[in-house]
Amino acid sequence: MRSPYWLFPVLIIALAGLQYRLWVGDGSLAQVKELREQISSQDEENKQLLERNRILEAEVAELKRGMETVEERARHELGMVREGETLYLQSK
Repeated sequence: MRSPYWLFPVLIIALAGLQYRLWVGDGSLAQVKELREQISSQDEENKQLLERNRILEAEVAELKRGMETVEERARHELGMVREGETLYLQSK
């Protein structure tokens, strides 16, 4: 009858191979942690972009509804004034 001592080194090698894959190889714990961090970061960016899109959609709807918003933007961003108005600039 054969001695079962040859089985011990085989099991040690198999265990070492599995441990290598768990800690270093493809799909390792470190890689999973990094991917989870990337997912979290991407989720946060997506939330910010969704909020920005919501604001822009509201702004577009407001611009389509009334001329007050268009006039306000023209005055603020382009420095436009109505006919008959006088613009006074205050220096600092």
